[in-house]
Amino acid sequence: MSLKNNLHNLKEKYKGKKMAPAFNAIHTFLYAPNETTHSGSHVRAVDDLKRTMNTVIMALVPVLIFGIFNAGYQHYAAVDAANGVVRQASLFGNFLTWENFIMGAWTVLPLVIVSYAVGLAVEFLFAVIKGHEVEEGYLVTGMLVPLIVPVDTPLWMLAVAVVFGVVIGKEVFGGTGMNILNPALTIRAFLFFAYPTWMSGDKVWVHQAVDLAGGPDAISGETILGYLAQGKGAEMSYSVADMFFGFIPGSVGETSTILILLGGLFLIYSKIASWRIMLSAVIGALVMGLIFNGVVDAGWITETSKFYGLMSFAFWQHLIVGGLAFGIVYMATDPVTGAQTNKGKWYYGFFIGFISVLIRVFNPAYPEGVFLAILLMNVFAPTIDHYVVRGNINKRLKRAKNATILPRDGEGKAQELKAETV
Repeated sequence: MSLKNNLHNLKEKYKGKKMAPAFNAIHTFLYAPNETTHSGSHVRAVDDLKRTMNTVIMALVPVLIFGIFNAGYQHYAAVDAANGVVRQASLFGNFLTWENFIMGAWTVLPLVIVSYAVGLAVEFLFAVIKGHEVEEGYLVTGMLVPLIVPVDTPLWMLAVAVVFGVVIGKEVFGGTGMNILNPALTIRAFLFFAYPTWMSGDKVWVHQAVDLAGGPDAISGETILGYLAQGKGAEMSYSVADMFFGFIPGSVGETSTILILLGGLFLIYSKIASWRIMLSAVIGALVMGLIFNGVVDAGWITETSKFYGLMSFAFWQHLIVGGLAFGIVYMATDPVTGAQTNKGKWYYGFFIGFISVLIRVFNPAYPEGVFLAILLMNVFAPTIDHYVVRGNINKRLKRAKNATILPRDGEGKAQELKAETV
């Protein structure tokens, strides 16, 4: 008997019982649902929530694969640097190697497994307790979480954060589609505030395993933003190409701007993500960066200031370092927690980019503010939509008030006004 028939039999056997949602979830994950609507108004389309989530995951897979290679590359590059050897990144030379892949997979894949195992376990538990179908919302969250954390985040710590993020960030609001905060960013915020030493500093971004050849067991891997925040920008050896292609330390999936850009274009083409939010967020970041560059150029701040490094950083380079690009493409565009109106999306995205760079510059202890900016705007998204809708209503009321009421004939049809002969 086929797996499909076995699952169908289990669905029928446990229909109406507590465990029914679990078997239904497994069946619909592997196969298209065979239920159809029979009454009421509905839209017939080939896409559904599961397919939408799978599309986003497809856009994330290249970023994940690159993150695996980069985790291995950064480890061996840091070991070489500690031994006095400077390694220059070469995509087909010393980056895309089995050595890097094996090391990266050994450190990154456990994060992915724990993220999905714990998150889906919580989803199944709530579905069984509440008696509703298992929702597919965590399919994307489970992939996002390991991509926005440092490579050496302890697995138990990640598990605790995932439980907190799914329960507090989503389930207490009613589940997928009802949450007001992005679940992945809620998990990231919990990790940052509960375990700050594991989320910042110069030793969390590179795998700290002892080198088999007897190298150091305390590898330093400061990020570009970390260098700038500490006023050590002159010590950086990373080029603009390194920043753009992603050969730099950072969270697992946030380094490669070019792959994030391609993923964003794919999501726009598939009509999953809003190009308005992406574009306006980029504009907001550039505007804030230009303002800070202008402050430096005007001489209002000197090199002795702790803010000088990030203020003097070229405004456009803010987009190719840190998690700004990743946050704009994959998390600011979340259709549940973002603005819903077209005009509101412009305001929503602009302030995400604007506030991200603002926090990045004025928080030297943690020079990365995109996740805080997105969470803040998640809270204000309904307010933005409210005033946009209210403004449209007021415009229509004003237009209706000033409209000319045409006279009606006996059948109730409006008559045309004839020009008076002078």
